[in-house]
Order: sequence, then structure tokens, then C-alpha cells
Amino acid sequence: MSAVDPRTIVDAAPMSRFQWRIVATMIGLNALDGFDVLSISFASPGIAAAWGIDRAALGFVLSMELIGMAIGSLVLGGIADRVGRRATILGCLVVMAGGMLGAASAGDVTTLSLWRVLTGLGIGGMLAATNAAVAEAANAHRRALCVVLMAGGYPVGSVIGGSISSLLLAHYNWQAVFVFGGVATLCFIPLVLWQAPESIEFLMHRRPPGALARINAMMARMGHPAIATLPAPEAKAAKVPLIELFSPTLIWTTGLLTLAYLTHIMTFYFILKWIPKIVVDMGFAAPLAAGVLVWASIGGATGSLVLGLLTARVRLLRLTIAAMLLSTVLVIAFGQERSDLAALSLIAALAGFATNAAVVGLYALIAQSFPTSVRATATGFVIGIGRGGSALAPALAGLLFAAGYGLSTVAVLMALGSAVAAGALFALARRGSAMASAMGAP
Repeated sequence: MSAVDPRTIVDAAPMSRFQWRIVATMIGLNALDGFDVLSISFASPGIAAAWGIDRAALGFVLSMELIGMAIGSLVLGGIADRVGRRATILGCLVVMAGGMLGAASAGDVTTLSLWRVLTGLGIGGMLAATNAAVAEAANAHRRALCVVLMAGGYPVGSVIGGSISSLLLAHYNWQAVFVFGGVATLCFIPLVLWQAPESIEFLMHRRPPGALARINAMMARMGHPAIATLPAPEAKAAKVPLIELFSPTLIWTTGLLTLAYLTHIMTFYFILKWIPKIVVDMGFAAPLAAGVLVWASIGGATGSLVLGLLTARVRLLRLTIAAMLLSTVLVIAFGQERSDLAALSLIAALAGFATNAAVVGLYALIAQSFPTSVRATATGFVIGIGRGGSALAPALAGLLFAAGYGLSTVAVLMALGSAVAAGALFALARRGSAMASAMGAP
């Protein structure tokens, strides 16, 4: 046995079946997140009909778990760095299941809203933990692919969950959607215990009691030889204060990417949160409305895949700007009321394609736009602010509907988020070109 860094061995070796099973588990968890976030959208027509609430009140209910997600991603992401990815994931599953089952028992808007905040808290923490877990399970060659695959689980979960929700709503009331979500969430607890041990990266970083034995058990499952001793701990880097993101060299990058993420994510969640209620108001049944949202999610999954493939040939920044401009056009087109369900499903799928492709592009841009010393801090700040701001989207749309604005007008106003985001990225590109010219870059 040799005293080498196990991370070096894992990074250089081909992916084992065990590693792919961990990645598959994380994809499943992200798919679960995708359903849990949109469960309120699937249930919203039934809630509005059962309680007689208007679109303004419904808009606030649709926003609640987004507030919880913002808090969860900022707070629980830090906890995952202290207690471990696996423990955080298990805790978040318990919180999410409690929130989903609690929502099924709610009898009024306030109670339902509180349960949705709790669900969002678990989802936000889950997103932070699974992102780290999948990156740490992969080798160096496949790491980017594994992260993209995990991100693609989100719309896939919406597709599967939406299809099941359509069947449930055809035979049961809206509470069945949350009961199904709660039970599905609980089923993931034994799967995580079985297939997702704590990562070698975390064990190396924190050095808990028994770390060497746990690392060697993981190495054996990956098909690697055991190590005799752990390498000396790395010197801990000093924490990077948040103010560093607003230093003269980073302030424009921080500001423009935060603006782009915040405004585009509002357009993104307008589409995902309001489609079922909009379709029902056009005269279609709730199960058919859930089906339209499924098509939007299918488009979103396809958008993630296509953007990932195109990055090998086209600059990421240009791709993301193009996706945002396309998102603006297609969300406006979605706002033109139609009597044909097939045409409505098609435009929803196209809008989902563009909006989700731009979101995936933004995640990649955030990761590559900051130096290593501030990357984690910057990612937490940009996404945390964006998720908090995204809670405004369903509520704002609800207030616009309640004020008497028609769907076409509301769609134009909400589509402007993608247009503003494209402008912010264009400004970022111009600034990057100007800095490269000033430095004499070719």
C-alpha cells in the first residue's frame, strides 16, 4: 500500500460502475427536486377552484417554495461543507417529505404557503449538496459531463412527475399530487443510504474519525487499491470575504451576471409556474393542463442537451445570449391565446427549450467567470440572489393578472426578463473584449 492522495487516483482512472451509480442517484435526486418544485403548479388549478382564490393570491402561493429555496441554498449549502454531502441530502429529504405531506393536509392559503416554504428549504439545500456530491464522485475527464447530466435531471423529473400528476388529477383531487411527492421523497432515503456514501473529497478535507477506513472502503468499491495513510492535510485557505466580489476587477462581472441570472430566472419561473393555471383558464381540463407543462419540461431537457453539445463548437457566451433572445420571443408567443391544445403544447415546449438552455448556460458562465479563490463565494451569491428574486415572478404575474391585464400583455412584460439578461451578458462580452484589447490580447 502506498501513501498517495486517493483523489489523484480517482481523477486519473476511468469511471467505475459504482461511481456511475452515485451519479445516477444524484440525477434522480435532482429529478425529485424538479417535481417537488412544480408540484404546486400541477395542483394550482384545483387549489384555485377548491378555495375560490384569485390569481393574485395564487401567485403568492406559487412563489413560496422559491423563497425557501433561496434560504436553503445559502444556509444549507454551508452546512453541507461542514457535516457532509450525504448527511445534508438525507436531512433535506426529510424536510422535503414533511413539507409535501404537510401541503396535502393544508386547509387554507397561509398554511399551504408555510408548508411550501419548508419544502423549498429542503430543495435549496439539496441542490447545493447534490451539485458538490456529483462533482466529487466523478473523475476529472467526466466531471463536466456528470454535472450536466445531473442538471438535466431537473426537467426530466418535471416530465415524469407531470405525467403521473395528470393521471392522479384525472381520478383524485389536488392533494394527491403532494401525497405522491411526499411518498416518492421518502423512498429516496434508503436509496441514498445504499448508493451514496460520503465523498472521498469531503472525507479528505474534514478528516473525521475513521476517515482512512471509509476512504479505503470507497476505493475498494471503485476497484482501486487501498492506501496506507492519508497525505498531510492541505493548508486551509483563508475565507474570501463577500466584499471581494465587488473589488474593481470583479464588480462588473459580479453585477452583470447577477442581473442576468435574476432577470432571466424570473422569465423561466413565470413559464413553469403559471402554465397549468393559464391553460385551465383557456377552457382545458386540469389533467390536460398538466400535460402542457410536461411538454415544456421535455423542451427544457432537450435545451440542456443541445446547449451542452453546441458548446464544443460555439462560444458559451454567444450561445447563452442567443438562447435568451429566443426565450424572449417564444414567451411572448406563448402569451397569444390559442384554442388548439397541440399548438399550445408545441409553443410551451419551444419556450421551455429556450428558457432552460439559457439557465444551463448561465450556470456554466458563472463557474468560468470567476477565479478559483472566489468561485464558490461568487456562485453562492449570484444564485442565492437569483433564487430569492425568482420568487417575485409568480407573484408579480399574479398581481398583473388581478389588475386586469390580459395574458398577452403579462407574457410580454415577463418575457422582458430574458431580454434584460441578454443585454447584461452582451455588456459583459463587450467589457471582456475591451479588457482583452487593453491588455494586448490577440
